[in-house]
Amino acid sequence: MIKPNLTRPIAFFDLETTGVNVASDRIVELSFLKISPDGSREIKTKRINPTIPIPKQSSEIHGIYDADVANEPTFKAIAKSLADFLKDCDLAGYNSNKFDIPVLAEEFLRAEIDFDLKGRRFVDVQNIFHQMEQRTLKAAYKFYCGKNIENAHSAQADIEATYEVFLAQLEKYEGVAFEDKKGNISTPIKNDIKALHDFTNINKNADLAGRIIFNEENIEVFNFGKHTGKSVEQVLREEPSYYAWMLNGDFPLYTKKILTDIKLRMAFNR
Repeated sequence: MIKPNLTRPIAFFDLETTGVNVASDRIVELSFLKISPDGSREIKTKRINPTIPIPKQSSEIHGIYDADVANEPTFKAIAKSLADFLKDCDLAGYNSNKFDIPVLAEEFLRAEIDFDLKGRRFVDVQNIFHQMEQRTLKAAYKFYCGKNIENAHSAQADIEATYEVFLAQLEKYEGVAFEDKKGNISTPIKNDIKALHDFTNINKNADLAGRIIFNEENIEVFNFGKHTGKSVEQVLREEPSYYAWMLNGDFPLYTKKILTDIKLRMAFNR
């Protein structure tokens, strides 16, 4: 297997967290694989007490619950030794530029450790994947159908290509096993529109923009800002002015419609 050409150490790392909000969520587990220029490897894995509750939906994904980290050190307690371990290291991971590196930087700032990112190089393996294996219609048409789109970016050519890709996907994936993030295995691709709807609507949006989504209990919750993860009904009860703020804000009209529908439903059910 090829070896990376290194001029200084690089640390591949992954974080498990209380959620996906870079500004407010916390690390519950971290793992670093440090590769040195001489090829030597060092791994550090540690669970962390995030000092805030771990939401149930996050625990169900990574399998770490409040009780599992109750007696573990806080990030602040290990921050200095971790910064020393990562001294002069470049950083790499999967989706690390968008999530893991920003979260790590936030934790160091909270711990008042000067973890300087200037001059470090960041390698995001996901970005290599997405750029080399592009997810455009043109790339999909070539991959599934083995053809190039004639008159690409004309509406008719694009939609005809999309339909051909869809038919090719049905043929290629029907009966093929799929494992979700929780380890559940199914065969979701069927020649059945309802099944395909369920599989492709990943985010369970209540509105179209994803500002309001359904949680695991099928309850509408906010998916942005200070009330992320909170029930819409709870917020509207406890902070009625939030409704007016959203209606007057720069939100999509359909999001405002869904918010109004929820408010009217609350009034009807009193």
